[in-house]
Amino acid sequence: MELLTPEEMSRGDIEVIGYLPGASNYTYLARLLGTDGDDRLVVYKPQSGEAPLWDFEEGSLCRREVAAFLVSEAGGFGFVPPTILRDGPYGLGAVQAFIDHDPTITAFEILGSGAAELRSIAIFDLVTNNADRKAGHIFRDAGRRIWCVDHGICFHVEPKLRTVLWDFVGQPFSKAEKKLLETLSAALRDGLGASLASLLSDEEIEILKRRVQATSEQEAFPEPGPGRPYPWPPV
Repeated sequence: MELLTPEEMSRGDIEVIGYLPGASNYTYLARLLGTDGDDRLVVYKPQSGEAPLWDFEEGSLCRREVAAFLVSEAGGFGFVPPTILRDGPYGLGAVQAFIDHDPTITAFEILGSGAAELRSIAIFDLVTNNADRKAGHIFRDAGRRIWCVDHGICFHVEPKLRTVLWDFVGQPFSKAEKKLLETLSAALRDGLGASLASLLSDEEIEILKRRVQATSEQEAFPEPGPGRPYPWPPV
């Protein structure tokens, strides 16, 4: 089944099916009600269900989810499911296309199989300053395509990177990985910055640009730090 597009997700009512356990914020599996009877599943994260954090602006997590999708698309990464900001049964929130997958297969199992795609996710997390890249946030769909989700605490202006993907430390960036960074840098100079303006602060966008530039000037995956480098729990 083809994924819902952002435009498709902006139409129709959202019907909550149930609460998704294990999340630190209220997260719901929901059905997008279409006019043609082809109802599709989405993940709905209402702003009203976000737990306050001392270091992130209150009510901003849903916007960061959408910003991560835009960065993934503009940079040519393509592994964040389509995500938009819209109203739902519990108010404004992030709505993301649901990816059916086996939850027992995480980044740890994928790393064991030697999947090179995880390197580009590690780069994405580096430039977006992902403070919570757990292994369970990465999975394969039925066609074995790799996806990653849960980007509500990205884009902080201070170093916050906490991830399970440290296996590539010291390994040189490939030409293709350098190209991803070049593409994202160009996008930020063009229309992406304006698209992010309603989702992130001016300072966060500026630091994102600097982080992309600094990463593109490096030759290899960096060492962990500063600060605690791993999320908890790791899965």
